[in-house]
Amino acid sequence: TSKQHYLLISRYLSILPNYSHFPQNLPQFYGNTSLFEPVGLLRGILCYKINTLCLTFNTSFVDVQETLSDFRKKINIEIESHLDKAIKETGRKDALTADTLKYVKKFTLSGGKRLRAALMYYGYLAVGGRERKKMLQAAVSVELIHVFLLIHDDIIDNDKKRHGVDTVSFKYQKLGKKISPQSDYEHFGNSMAIIIGDIVGAIGSQIIFDSKFDTKFVFKALTKLQEIISMTGIGQSKDIYMEYMGKATEREILKMYEYKTAKYTIEGPLHLGASLNGASDKVLENFSEYAIPIVTAFQIQDDILGIFGSEKKIGKSVGSDIEEGKQTILVVKAREKSNSKQRKQIDEILGKKNVTAKDIEKFQEIIKETGSLDYAADLARKLINRGKKNIKKMNIDKEAKTFLIGIADYMVQREL
Repeated sequence: TSKQHYLLISRYLSILPNYSHFPQNLPQFYGNTSLFEPVGLLRGILCYKINTLCLTFNTSFVDVQETLSDFRKKINIEIESHLDKAIKETGRKDALTADTLKYVKKFTLSGGKRLRAALMYYGYLAVGGRERKKMLQAAVSVELIHVFLLIHDDIIDNDKKRHGVDTVSFKYQKLGKKISPQSDYEHFGNSMAIIIGDIVGAIGSQIIFDSKFDTKFVFKALTKLQEIISMTGIGQSKDIYMEYMGKATEREILKMYEYKTAKYTIEGPLHLGASLNGASDKVLENFSEYAIPIVTAFQIQDDILGIFGSEKKIGKSVGSDIEEGKQTILVVKAREKSNSKQRKQIDEILGKKNVTAKDIEKFQEIIKETGSLDYAADLARKLINRGKKNIKKMNIDKEAKTFLIGIADYMVQREL
């Protein structure tokens, strides 16, 4: 096994609870046999375990990254094609709206791993689907639904950057200010973004309408899509309410994750793809038993990245979650385990506009000191294991199963 794999394993283990002692320079430890001579048996066991971990890690993390990267290239071609078609058709009716869609195209192609489209694709393959090209084209739908929801989400969160480029609302706020600085250009930008988000959502639904699958399968998929959008809205409303109230329980947050994220990140795409090949309700239920714990772990990791990541990695300001007063497992557990001084500092920083680097550093410190970070990472790991156990029991296509197991590991192994 290569030294690169050892480095990957050491980085992975070092972010999990109880593994902070794991040596970052493991290749050097492994190469220096004198360190192990007094305990040859221990050395043998360690090397066996690490080789096993490396092989597992390589399959479930490195390979899935490569698969996603290859898929992203293919689906981006389809996304570009669909948006170019929409821009052309819209241009016949209104040049301004067509120009707005051109920016949506730039915004969409500027980033994103295309996870949802990949899951829709592999959900189809999992239940015996064989028309890969047709499914690849249909999978554009869930990515455009994702963009539609992101455009609206950026308005709600007042975010200015997404994937390193201006959000649609901020782009048109700047344009509004340039055109008429004395007017309410923020309202103009938000209004434009709401409308264009709705249009992108309609385009996403139309792609499934226009797909060449069996009519009854298309109807089931479209019904499922409306359910996904509705449940995501319920989750978003719960999120907004909890932020406004400034408090939430762990149970409320986990339920919000299920509604807001699970329905359109993993469970929904899998259901859409499987439905387009006529999967039964029982099969869809089995996918849910995999998807909900996995996506909850994904959201927990996303919240960790929101506080401990970098702007380059997450595509937005690290302080944005703090400024929004976002209620997460990290925040709930930190409040629960904090002393009065720490609790006061949490209340002072969380929801504060224009947080400073010092504020962020202090917030990170409290999250670590209270054990909240370890608790969240451990919970994510347990959820991943539950989801993997459930998918392994399913009798589905081998290629799809391998991908879904790999995705489970990928969810909590993204770089901090």
